[in-house]
Amino acid sequence: MNQEVYHIPALLPQTIGALDIRPDGIYVDATYGGGGHSAAILDALGPKGHLYGFDQDEDAVRRAPAKDDPRFTMVYSNFRYLSNFMDYYGVPEVDGVLADLGVSFHHFDDPTRGFSFRWDGALDMRMNRRGGRSAAELLATASPEELTRLLRLYGELRQAPRLARAITEARARGAVDTVEALRAVAEPLLNPRQQKKEMAQLFQALRIEVNDELGALRALLNQALQVLRPGGRLAIITYHSLEDRLVKNFMRTGNLDGTENKDFFGRTLAPMRLLNSKPIVPDEAEVEANPRSRSAKLRVAVKLEPQNTQQP
Repeated sequence: MNQEVYHIPALLPQTIGALDIRPDGIYVDATYGGGGHSAAILDALGPKGHLYGFDQDEDAVRRAPAKDDPRFTMVYSNFRYLSNFMDYYGVPEVDGVLADLGVSFHHFDDPTRGFSFRWDGALDMRMNRRGGRSAAELLATASPEELTRLLRLYGELRQAPRLARAITEARARGAVDTVEALRAVAEPLLNPRQQKKEMAQLFQALRIEVNDELGALRALLNQALQVLRPGGRLAIITYHSLEDRLVKNFMRTGNLDGTENKDFFGRTLAPMRLLNSKPIVPDEAEVEANPRSRSAKLRVAVKLEPQNTQQP
């Protein structure tokens, strides 16, 4: 386990370029993490610019080197409260909002956090360890129906009902509260030829549920649109289809369910415009240098002037 590398940011130059940073602008890095994107934004800002970095994880906040920069404000909170904190700091609008929705290397590589099936340890999975139920508590209390729903929806596991039933049967004999215990229950039900992939899907599903990741993303999208100035840019890096579909539909239509509103002439009415019809993805060189970036997709949209919401 590499203790030195907290996280290598994906699509770094593409993201900074897409934000089209103004030296005197105000920006939000909604997922500070290891600070890679924040450091690059600060490099592009002048002395009058400012960056607000959000993170709910105490490790990220504690390790933030940029917190000593007077142009930087660290916000120890979930990004779902973006607009609340912008109000608190007296910021009526910002020039750009960035969110990299990937889990930091630090989380995957720290056995005490329970994010990875590669290490044994307690099944925690909370980004914010100050509150909320852990993955172990979820597995101890969720009904078979609830477990089936989340494993099918967030993990896209075909054997979700069988896994849910096996977990509830196993917890009657003893707590399923460690990575090792969960693996012992799940492995016999997984496809041997796809065991690592399906185990990753299982852990993804639990992590999404524990942290209400899609609920937080929905809140961020709505609030980012609210705080962006006209001409401001929203850049989101996603890592799985559930996130990417939500981001794409919101950027295309301005609402969470992806419903298109059209004018009398059949033109789409939306408050944002996608800058690229297809997501920006890492090239071969980046994937070779950072294999964890292989599933990253960057989508960028610009907020339109109120009188210019028609899309061709």
